Amino acid sequence: MTTGQLFLESVTKRFLTYKTLGEKTFEQLSDEQLCWEPPGYPNSIYVIVKHVSGNMCSRFTDFLTTDGEKPGRQRDEEFKPGIASRAEIIGLWDKGWDVLLNTLRSLTDEDLAKTVTIRGEPHSVIDAINRQLGHYPYHVGQIVYLGKIMQQENWRSLSIPVGQSEQFNKEKFGR
Repeated sequence: MTTGQLFLESVTKRFLTYKTLGEKTFEQLSDEQLCWEPPGYPNSIYVIVKHVSGNMCSRFTDFLTTDGEKPGRQRDEEFKPGIASRAEIIGLWDKGWDVLLNTLRSLTDEDLAKTVTIRGEPHSVIDAINRQLGHYPYHVGQIVYLGKIMQQENWRSLSIPVGQSEQFNKEKFGR
């Protein structure tokens, strides 16, 4: 396996980890909670999903040949609060992830050495991917945090639950 293939496999795996964290959060919330806005006008999960999906579709559609900020994207619209059904929210989520993952799966070693632009700024393909590998987990973290706030004591941990690290290590490593 080449270094380029290892890189693409690694970033795809990392992106899928964050996709799963978001989905496991959605599963714990009601339809109403997906659109809930905390006091002070922070974004709801719905708004975050609109933004992430819009960004993914813009950045990764025609990734190698057009600027990552597509002329038709209405970024400011992504941040307008609103109400949507769970199906609409999941549909937006899946649409963005499908564009991203299909693009990653289509890339070759040779593509990694190319230059793409985002808002007119040149990036190596590797740097453009890494840029988004910083951006999307930031927003998935917001989604998870909102979920934890809403679920409080009913929250089901997405990793090792607090107070169970020792038990986890004992089971995992026999110590």
